Amino acid sequence: MTHNQPIKKILLVDDEQDLLEILSFNLEGKNYHVETATSALEALEKNINSFDLILLDVMMQGMSGFQFAEEIRRKRGCNTPIIFLTAKDTENDLLTGFSLGADDYISKPFSIKEVMARIQAVLNRTSNDTHFAESNTIAIADVVIDLPSKTVKANGEVVKLAKKEFEILQLLAEKPNYVFPRTTILDRIWKGEYDGGDRTVDVHITRLRKKLQNAHVQIVNRSGFGYSIVEKNIDE
Repeated sequence: MTHNQPIKKILLVDDEQDLLEILSFNLEGKNYHVETATSALEALEKNINSFDLILLDVMMQGMSGFQFAEEIRRKRGCNTPIIFLTAKDTENDLLTGFSLGADDYISKPFSIKEVMARIQAVLNRTSNDTHFAESNTIAIADVVIDLPSKTVKANGEVVKLAKKEFEILQLLAEKPNYVFPRTTILDRIWKGEYDGGDRTVDVHITRLRKKLQNAHVQIVNRSGFGYSIVEKNIDE
């Protein structure tokens, strides 16, 4: 890390004190600011939005890591990146984690080097979110989303979007190439007030694709997982 970069703030949530100490020691050695919590309830007392990343154990006494993630994502609207730490690595557990907005998933036992590399990768991938918030615009390829005016331009031309279409595009564009499960899109955009289940998302995505058909981006469907926005290969 250079001296010009702000120190990243990480919250570690795990009921294993020894593990917290080891992770804290290594992260602080890399110039991260670290805070710890031995339970999800203790972590909820902190200012979650002040952290750049949360390293979160799934299996804890009381409130689980999944329940904690659901609380801060769906009920508090917090988008702080989350990496789950867990001894559970079945496909259903992975899908549950990612449906709750996980940015990565590390199975125990793990090496410290692996954790450090994964943390750096997630921070690198999500650091653009801060830039977007500061500039009030999100840009991917020739598509520019102006957040204050709620307008979208593709190749300099205004694209007229309905409110939900705009919100879906903003969500996807904040993390290009990241696959958002349909359930996450429903929860983030409709906040529980919707009919039609997953089909609701599909209908809006279809309309959004049509309106962006001449742009140098495309919304792709990762079968069984969800949607992501990517740049088109204009040579195709």
